[in-house]
Order: sequence, then C-alpha cells, then structure tokens
Amino acid sequence: MKMNLKNAVIAIVAPLPTLFFYVSFLGYCGDHDCHNSNDTSIWNWCYHHPLLLANILFFLNVNLLFWFIGLLQSSHWLIDVYWTVIPVLLVHYYATHPLAMFKYNPWRSRAVIMMTWVWGIRLSHNYFRREKWLWGAREDWRFTDMRRQYAQNWWWVSFFSIYLSQQVFLIGVCMPMYVIHSVDKPWDFWDFVAVVVCITGIVVAYHADTQLHNFVTENCKLKELGKPVVPNLDKGLWRYSRHPNYFGEQLWWWGLGIFGWNLGCAWTFVGSFINSMCLAYVTVLVERRMLEQDYRAEAYRVYQETTSAWIPWFKSSPKGGKDKNT
Repeated sequence: MKMNLKNAVIAIVAPLPTLFFYVSFLGYCGDHDCHNSNDTSIWNWCYHHPLLLANILFFLNVNLLFWFIGLLQSSHWLIDVYWTVIPVLLVHYYATHPLAMFKYNPWRSRAVIMMTWVWGIRLSHNYFRREKWLWGAREDWRFTDMRRQYAQNWWWVSFFSIYLSQQVFLIGVCMPMYVIHSVDKPWDFWDFVAVVVCITGIVVAYHADTQLHNFVTENCKLKELGKPVVPNLDKGLWRYSRHPNYFGEQLWWWGLGIFGWNLGCAWTFVGSFINSMCLAYVTVLVERRMLEQDYRAEAYRVYQETTSAWIPWFKSSPKGGKDKNT
C-alpha cells in the first residue's frame, strides 16, 4: 500500500517542472510583448521556437528525470503511465502557445483536443485495469527482457532504448497536433473523415482491450478453481483479427495524420507510418511469446493460419483442412 501511494505521488509530481516552466512562460507573454525582436530573454526564444521548446522540455523532464527515477527504483514503469498523458499535454501545449494559429476556426482544435482526452482516458483506464489499479507494480515486460539481455549495461542502454527513442516516437506521432495549431483553414469534408477514423480507432481499441481483459480475468478464475484454461481468445473482434487493439490504435494515429495531410502537411503521416512499423515489431514479439507457452502453442498456430493479423477480416481455412469455426 505504501509503495502504491509513493508511486502515485511520484507520477503526479514528475511533470511539475515542465508545467511550472510553461505556466511561467505564458504569464510572461501575457504581460510582455514576446514578439518584440529586441527582447533577448529566454521567454522570447520560447515564443519563437515552439517545436524546439517542446523537444527540450521532453528531453529534460521525461528523458532525464524519468530515467533517473527509473534507475533509483530499478523499474522504468513511469514512462508507461505517461505514454497516455504526454499526447494530452502536447495537444494543450500546441493549442495554448502564443503562436497558435487557429483563432478564426477553432473547431478543428476543439475536436482534436476532445478526442485526445477520450483516447488518453481510454488507454489510461486499460493500463490501470490491467495492472489491478496499482501504480508502478511492474514495468513493461519488454523492458524486463532487455534488462536481462543487457545486464550491467542496462543503466545507460535504457536511456536510449526507452527514453530517447520514446521522444522521437511521441513527438513524431503527435506532429499533426502541431500542424493543426499552426495552420488556420476552414473546416471541410476531410476533417469529418479524420474525425470518423479517429473515433473508430478509439472505439475498436476500447472493445478489443475490454474483450481481452474479460478473457484474461475468466482464465484466472478457471486457474484458481483448478480447471483447464481457454488457450486462445477468438471471440468478438478477436475472431476477425489477431490484434484488433493494435488495429484500433493505428486508426487513431492515421486519423490524426489525415488532419495534417488536409492542412497541406502530408509529411505528418511519417509518424503514423513509424507507429505502424513499431506495432508490427511488437506483433512479432507478442506472437513469439504466445508460441513459447506450451498450453496454447498449437491452438495459436491454427489461429495464426486462419485469422488476419491486424485488419479485421473473415476467417480462412487452416492448412490441411477446413476451418471448423466458419
């Protein structure tokens, strides 16, 4: 209980340096003309370089401070919690920066801010539901595997593999948020398309994660009763996709990319593409892990043969026979 409370306090306090600095910057710009080229203060520099400032704050507060906390605790759990929070902080940062250009058409900004909050709440809820509502009970299993792999070098490898890489990834995948608040253009048809794609992604991911949570919970109950567990989830959305939660997550980021493309910045799709490539790699790791578990290996091989990896689709026949589930 004490550890849980301590980690909750750490999670709440961890971003305060950035929040305090940014509020001070906004206060200064409210009282002074930051656009004045004769102003040589750090606040004037922050005014003219919003994207670079976001990266510097991320590097100092997340990369260095979170990494240091992870070293002290021998667990890099904090970045998992903030994976769902940082995009929310970024969209508000871009929206409130004095150079934001959406004053004449605020609907796109409002829509993206609202959807980002819904996305963040959904993902945070899924994280804490999976962790039994505990703060920092464990770190991501991939980090634990890398910790064993790099052994005594993990203390410095973790900085690059967990934190610096996360900066490139998170700032990159959130670039449509920057563009949305840097280009002022009337709302049009493609904005509706982007909203539909984003909301569909959130809904699909929520239902997929809920079905997975219920499956894991039921298996835990069966195990406690000494009964055989179900080797594989192939009901609901999982009947048509082996990773519908990843598919929903991709839709969310590709939907944001449509906003950027519609504002004349097609390069923002790079973040969505990198996200898809990362999820492809994670898919390989997850499925390899499934096949290493003896009680489910055979069933999962059949599942791989008959079920689409990401995009939901009808089942196909397994090699050497007909699909009994169709």
